[in-house]
Amino acid sequence: MRTQVAIVGAGPAGLMLGRILERAGIDAIILERRSADYVLGRVRAGVLEQGSIELMDEVGIGQRMHHEGLVHHGVELSFDGDPHRLDFQHLIGRHVMVYGQTQVTHDLMDARAASGAQTVYAAEDARLLDFDGEHPRIEYRKDGVTHRIECDFIAGCDGYHGISRASVPLGALETFERVYPFGWLGVLVDRPPVAEELIYAHHERGFALCSMRSPTRSRYYVQVPAAERVEAWSDDRFWDELRARLNPQTAAALRTGVSIEKSIAPLRSFVAEPLRFGRLFLVGDAAHIVPPTGAKGLNLALSDVRVLGAALVEFYGERSAAGIDAYSATVLKRIWKAERFSWWMTSLLHVFPETGAFGRRIQRAEFDYLVGSRVAQQSLAENYTGLLD
Repeated sequence: MRTQVAIVGAGPAGLMLGRILERAGIDAIILERRSADYVLGRVRAGVLEQGSIELMDEVGIGQRMHHEGLVHHGVELSFDGDPHRLDFQHLIGRHVMVYGQTQVTHDLMDARAASGAQTVYAAEDARLLDFDGEHPRIEYRKDGVTHRIECDFIAGCDGYHGISRASVPLGALETFERVYPFGWLGVLVDRPPVAEELIYAHHERGFALCSMRSPTRSRYYVQVPAAERVEAWSDDRFWDELRARLNPQTAAALRTGVSIEKSIAPLRSFVAEPLRFGRLFLVGDAAHIVPPTGAKGLNLALSDVRVLGAALVEFYGERSAAGIDAYSATVLKRIWKAERFSWWMTSLLHVFPETGAFGRRIQRAEFDYLVGSRVAQQSLAENYTGLLD
């Protein structure tokens, strides 16, 4: 097969890049090693920055998002039961929207299927070849048959554990990583959310988050040690622990139920540099991971895609390589800003056993400063809703 851009990975980053290119008349094939049902079955967060909302509209798939998504004009932070609401709309005139990553993926899949653009699912044993020259190609197996795709460029959108970053020669890539000593134990339940907006809570027992997927489905998290096993947590134990970390009014309003999904997500910060190797580009989780505290993961991937998509449109439309040459440097500036914000939110809201009483006093002082400073609140709101540069 021959195409202009081969995209590895059919998550939201790969599908959004395919959508941008398709609307510009650029041919692209998407390869995904899993089945379509598996991709749609992955449960992920879904707080969309204002820029991500606008991108969904720009590519023509925002209708369901606006019908089903929940617009949030702020969030609540609390420290040892003391709550404080940040009003993003009042502070900086911006907002976010709760709309699940699974739904974003579904919308992009539906649009791609309707247009007839090609996606190959269950593509096994993919190999990225000759991307350091002018004629890169991908070989893969499907149904026992080996296939080859020849292309102009390869976009690696296949996540942290994908083949794209692993294909980069040793020594050509520098990585930066911090692995946190805790994870998030998350429960999905078919009960109305405890509040209309997200609640981020710091407590001496650990962090907690009250989130939602819809007006009738809620997602809750508590901080647990990195080595914790999900089997050790019954539903009753989870609800008791969550209530203990919330302020009394919120805890009393919490509506519990039988969990329909329960899992533990480890937390890490990770960045790879650079993000271009000849005609291979790393995009999204293949390039960076952020702790979920700042709601940056999906949004940062879509930001990468917007930059790379515009660069490829410029290349084919104007025969200019300026955009693709600048891709790595351009997106890394935003990546590191998002890493900083996610690290800061994580540092403020979680319990770090190694910091002891002094560390908790510093966290309390940081919270009190935030509550008392409009400038500090504007900074949080600006970063949470999405930087404009």
